[in-house]
Amino acid sequence: MPTTANVQLRTATAADAELLGNLLELYIHDLSVFFPQVQLGPDGRFGYAALPLYVAGASDRWAWLIEYQGRVVGFALAQRGSPATDDPSVLDVAEFFVLRRFRDQGVGCAAAHAMWKLLPGTWTVRVSPRHARALAFWQATIASHLERPLPPIERSIAGKPWLVFQFGA
Repeated sequence: MPTTANVQLRTATAADAELLGNLLELYIHDLSVFFPQVQLGPDGRFGYAALPLYVAGASDRWAWLIEYQGRVVGFALAQRGSPATDDPSVLDVAEFFVLRRFRDQGVGCAAAHAMWKLLPGTWTVRVSPRHARALAFWQATIASHLERPLPPIERSIAGKPWLVFQFGA
């Protein structure tokens, strides 16, 4: 089982924008089954308009590449402020992705724990109630981090139902 010792978060910079953009395509493709409003663009890509904000070194956004045994296997994007709360100081897991081949091996859990250690504070994690696999992952990952279960709160965000976890890390 991977630990934070063999799972690393590497800060993504502007030089990593193409790599991160390619990983975002895989991530958005995975999510498109849960979010029918996500549509492929005329260029055959989904795109992620906020990507430049994450790799530009802004003080309120963070992008990391998740590495396992020296290979990039995913990414994490975080931001200060969350659509799930009015508190501008809360930290939000904006996007989080691990390649399918590396799921269910503890890589994502170790990466999330490392992220929370890097940025201590109050965190929110938003999950679509339609995405049972993501819900199970976040419930287990947050519970192992807090050493206790944390039930999500049902919230409507922009008119859509979400399950939201909020906790101090």
